[in-house]
Amino acid sequence: MTVRAVEVIAEADVIAYHSARHGRSIARSIAERHLRPDHIEERLVYPVTTETTDHPGGYRGAMDEFYADAAARLAAHLDAGRTVAVLAEGDPLFYGSYMHMHKRLADRYPTEVIPGVTSVSAAAARLGVPLVEGEEVLTVLPGTLSEEELTARLATTDAAAVMKLGRTFPTVRRALERSGRLADARYVERATMDAERTAPLAEVAPESVPYFSMAVLPSRVAAPHGDGGAGVAGGDGGDGGDAPNGDRVGMPSGERADAPGGVSGRPGEVVVVGLGPAGPLWLTPEARGELAAAEDLVGYTTYLDRVPVRPGQRRHASDNKVEAVRAEFALDLARRGRRVAVVSSGDPGVFAMATAVLEAACEDPYREVPVRIVPGMTAAHAAAARAGAPLGHDYAVISLSDRLKPWEVIAERLRAAAAADLVLALYNPGSRSRVWQVGKARELLLEHRAPDTPVVLGRDIGGPGERVRIVRLADLDPAQVDMRTILLVGSTQTRTARRGDGTDIVWTPRRYPEI
Repeated sequence: MTVRAVEVIAEADVIAYHSARHGRSIARSIAERHLRPDHIEERLVYPVTTETTDHPGGYRGAMDEFYADAAARLAAHLDAGRTVAVLAEGDPLFYGSYMHMHKRLADRYPTEVIPGVTSVSAAAARLGVPLVEGEEVLTVLPGTLSEEELTARLATTDAAAVMKLGRTFPTVRRALERSGRLADARYVERATMDAERTAPLAEVAPESVPYFSMAVLPSRVAAPHGDGGAGVAGGDGGDGGDAPNGDRVGMPSGERADAPGGVSGRPGEVVVVGLGPAGPLWLTPEARGELAAAEDLVGYTTYLDRVPVRPGQRRHASDNKVEAVRAEFALDLARRGRRVAVVSSGDPGVFAMATAVLEAACEDPYREVPVRIVPGMTAAHAAAARAGAPLGHDYAVISLSDRLKPWEVIAERLRAAAAADLVLALYNPGSRSRVWQVGKARELLLEHRAPDTPVVLGRDIGGPGERVRIVRLADLDPAQVDMRTILLVGSTQTRTARRGDGTDIVWTPRRYPEI
């Protein structure tokens, strides 16, 4: 208790506190030694806690009625000129019952809220580990959330406290396991009280868990990832960029593993993570969690720079030309017991790193290395959303890069897709060394499409240089297309319109005319 809290109790005429039907109050037990015999005690007994209720309004109706009645009882004391101190465990406005009194009384009577030590802070102190450090993010969650929601949030955050356990404990435990955080989770019961208990959460029996307990994921900085190490020269283009399998590059000495299983004694794995087309707003919770959990990050420098720096992680940045080398390097790290995230722009399975990693993983000596692919928002879908819904019907995705396949193959596929009246998403339309493909593609498409067919040019979607334009196919200018641009070419059914706010949109109807 704070000094101010003790002072307020001493000055009060009435001491109010909540309790279950058994009459015991944790808040009262904490303040008991400061209570006087002449204090008027106002016990506010919940009509329902974990049991069912026959109230016509259900649990919510029963509680709303209770809070209204409790507020009226306190108001009667205040109207009589008495000073009322409402006791609350932890902090009154942090998941506390007092807030329901506050909302009903604070606008009618002079009110002072005395801050307290939250159970989260007390739990971290009892564990003796930092809760959050530097730029880490702390997430406080009620255990009453669904398992899916808990899993997503636990996978995303750096540190977490999950409150209101009790009967929710099995759900919380499963969410921790699914998010890959169970090994780091700690259990704290009745922090700072006589019956306090702490333990690794994985070792706690569900039937022994009371409501006043919590799960804590402490700072990742407090338990840093592994040791340091060297980087690698290599490259990939990722979703929306050229992805050539270039010449092999020498690996840093000492980085290759000589035997499956690695030297760390732990099973390693490679997770190929899609970053989406731009910044953190486009990153899925699953991808964010995998990036945070990785011991090593491997990727093209431009994409790796989009991942926040975390203490203890090793970062292996590289150039844009040798996907295969980077894939083998990541798999070598995993063979040594490292947990490796290979980053890729957009979705890793769309003209990006997933293929390179899987190709290498299907060969010796990497066949036993676990590999997972975590999807991301594609450049095509991001650009389509900015323009409207041009991909609303059947569409084809084609890369215009002739680095990995002959132009003749590209031309054949363009003609076939155009003849089938598919909307086209054209990746890798141009770069400093490839300047003629867009013009040639326009000529091929005009053999099957009208000159006024809408084309969406999406550049740097989600980034600071974002620009979306809609032009006629006949007016498509190759000089306005670079390696950061994706093209969406409409079908014969694709429509454009100008909205009332002056915005131009494009969409492809889902219903196709009967032939």
